[in-house]
Amino acid sequence: MKKRQITIKDIAKELGISPSTVSRALKDHPDISIKTKLAVNELATKLSYKPNEVALSLRNSKSNIIGVIIPELIHHFFSSVISGIDDLAYSNGYSVMIAQSNENYLREVKETQVMYSSRVAGLLVSVSKETKDFDHFRSLEANGLPIVFFDRVCKEMKIDKVVVDDFEGAYKAVEYLIKTGCKKIVHFGASQHLMIGRNRQNGYLHALFKYGIPIDDNLIFKCDDYDDSWYLTEKLIKSGNIPDAIFAVNDATAIGALQAIRHNGLRVPEDISIIGFTNGKISTMTEPPLTTIDQHGYEMGQIAVRLLLNRLEKEEEDYVPETKVIKTDLIIRKSTLPLK
Repeated sequence: MKKRQITIKDIAKELGISPSTVSRALKDHPDISIKTKLAVNELATKLSYKPNEVALSLRNSKSNIIGVIIPELIHHFFSSVISGIDDLAYSNGYSVMIAQSNENYLREVKETQVMYSSRVAGLLVSVSKETKDFDHFRSLEANGLPIVFFDRVCKEMKIDKVVVDDFEGAYKAVEYLIKTGCKKIVHFGASQHLMIGRNRQNGYLHALFKYGIPIDDNLIFKCDDYDDSWYLTEKLIKSGNIPDAIFAVNDATAIGALQAIRHNGLRVPEDISIIGFTNGKISTMTEPPLTTIDQHGYEMGQIAVRLLLNRLEKEEEDYVPETKVIKTDLIIRKSTLPLK
């Protein structure tokens, strides 16, 4: 039977110190005492410790390029995330390589392979709507490529993540609608296999529950783009099942609803209030301007880069995954009624 290779963790456990202290002692770091260095090196020799040659090879041959895979570049949210990524990456000596999955699982798999073949230093990823199998990311992780998920993430993988507090953002949006007098509130939401879809819908449901408004499944739709939103809104209006408010999973969906309402001779917000989720620039250009939830894309991009840089600087044995949660803000404009 092949003998298990001794790791930095084994030395740390034996000496009762942290793996990072062992790593720095082996590198003769000036912050480590001579006594500790001697103890570490003596035990390393005794246990026949050898550095992981594969890991060393990867570390020594890494590029100064950070790979980024996003669903679609066209969306303001993802472009703002990329702006945050690029600014911080550049200031730390890295360039950015960007690919988009176009919300297609197979294309996402191919782009991950391209990134790996390009020997990027690490990968920042927001997964596609179609992605339910994450083996392509698990394979990269197993091969030593650091990954940070942002916005749309794989909950099951124990790696760094940056997410928005989608539940709280949705709750704030619906609570505001209720406080302005709305009771029949439609939700246009995303697929429930996506965490953002589940969390935003759960925030919507919780607000209704807290304020004693009965939950009506007939007011909840899978609808997360402009075209579907226009179609469904028009269908609701023509059926006579007219809501007094719509909470949409993103700004594009909210704007589709807003324009369909006005096209059919109704007023926003006098007849139907609308709230989106993103706070993209286009939300200020509609008539009326859109009330929305700001999810701080630029900040998300910067945090994702910081997590990746932190991961690149740490020894594998000393790595503890983190999940950063970004708080949202309700931005009140003219597509909703004022508080009563």
